[in-house]
Amino acid sequence: MKIETLGRFKHVTLEPGELYASKEPVTISTLLGSCVAACLYDPVHRVVGMNHFMLSNRRYSRDLPHYRTDAGRYGIQAMELLINEMMHLGAERKKLQAKVFGGATILQRTGAIGNFFCVGEVNCRFIHDFLEDERIPIQAQELGGDKGRVIHFSNGDFAVYLRKVERSSSERLAQRDRNCWLKAIEIQELTLPSQDIWL
Repeated sequence: MKIETLGRFKHVTLEPGELYASKEPVTISTLLGSCVAACLYDPVHRVVGMNHFMLSNRRYSRDLPHYRTDAGRYGIQAMELLINEMMHLGAERKKLQAKVFGGATILQRTGAIGNFFCVGEVNCRFIHDFLEDERIPIQAQELGGDKGRVIHFSNGDFAVYLRKVERSSSERLAQRDRNCWLKAIEIQELTLPSQDIWL
């Protein structure tokens, strides 16, 4: 996890397997391929969080129950750890809302073969089922496809800024990411209360 600060604002970049939650001004970012990131927020208590869960296997049987797959095991852990961390910061589970991203097939395009799903498809199916079971409404989503995504989640207006990953130089992508972060900070300055609230 990489954390940068600019004044009272933080920019947190997650790697696969990490999560972060906050009730302070923050932008949380990550790069997704077949992994999924759930951006959760409690708009009343202004607590936000994001996870990035990853899998190792390429395909799973269509008939295999979720809890028997890595998606189920790692996904459930990633979701429960994030929700618990947010509740520790003052969020209420019944007020949580979600925006979900990732689950792309970015390597060899095999899609669903016979009785099997590819990892990205399993991740997409898992996150939908988990949020439906937990009665956490999905307010925005972009799942599947064949391109990676960089996402930035801001607790100023709970917006998620998304960029699909094309073949470009890493230096240019890094500058675009920084510009997105700075724009999120400007929006937060307009939407968040004065600093003395964040003690």
